[in-house]
Amino acid sequence: MRLDVVTIFPEYLEPLNVSLVGKARARGQLNVHVHDLRAWTYDRHNTVDDTPYGGGPGMVMKTGPWGDALDSVLADGYETGSRGPALIVPTPSGRPFTQTLAVELSERPWLIFTPARYEGIDRRVIDEYATRMPVYEVSIGDYVLAGGEAAVLVVTEAVARLLPGVLGNAESHRDDSFAPGAMANLLEGPVYTKPPQWRGRDIPDVLLSGHHGKIARWRRDEALRRTTVNRPDLIERCDPKAFDKKDREMLSILGWSPDPEGEPHGRFWRRTAGVGE
Repeated sequence: MRLDVVTIFPEYLEPLNVSLVGKARARGQLNVHVHDLRAWTYDRHNTVDDTPYGGGPGMVMKTGPWGDALDSVLADGYETGSRGPALIVPTPSGRPFTQTLAVELSERPWLIFTPARYEGIDRRVIDEYATRMPVYEVSIGDYVLAGGEAAVLVVTEAVARLLPGVLGNAESHRDDSFAPGAMANLLEGPVYTKPPQWRGRDIPDVLLSGHHGKIARWRRDEALRRTTVNRPDLIERCDPKAFDKKDREMLSILGWSPDPEGEPHGRFWRRTAGVGE
């Protein structure tokens, strides 16, 4: 995968040199290019922003530097054989960034990030490049940051760990929270390691049983329990077919019951009581 980031703070992207992403770069699995947007400014102050039309506070990033920068990045990529670019625009106004979207992006060969500052980028830039490639406007949460660079790091790490060969164990992300399949819309339960006892606290006996079926069931039940406590909204919008008989028994214990009126609309469970011990 090729990854380009255009930013006015290239130093913010230094974490891309460490951990899994840094190792993927060193092995040639991830080809990262960080570009300074001010390299495409032509005045002595390297101006990248101006006042917004219509008035209001803040500044808006200008079309000129962004257009020239993206044209240059695309030209360089095509010259080196890259194909299939997609533009990733981090913005609190975008669609939520989810594990499903991370999987989708991990299957693309080339991602170009445009982390903005101030009030954002002149909309005409996004509209222009949407005629040339897919554009993903993504939000990493319901809050506003000073700029999009932190979001670039979040998205890159989520995507890079899904690339073949990046994780030491290819199955490591199968049971992640939100992983497509059995864990879609569920949070991963607690995990434990040696020693078996620490400060008077034991690990659950089932994890020492060696019974793989019982361990798998315990992990599934704990995922349902944690999701009920921390993100009940996820269970409310689960596909009814996602739950087997044992799941439904646990959900009943956790205070959920079927909602026949909601089923036609994709909602199957409704909360009826608090979570018991």
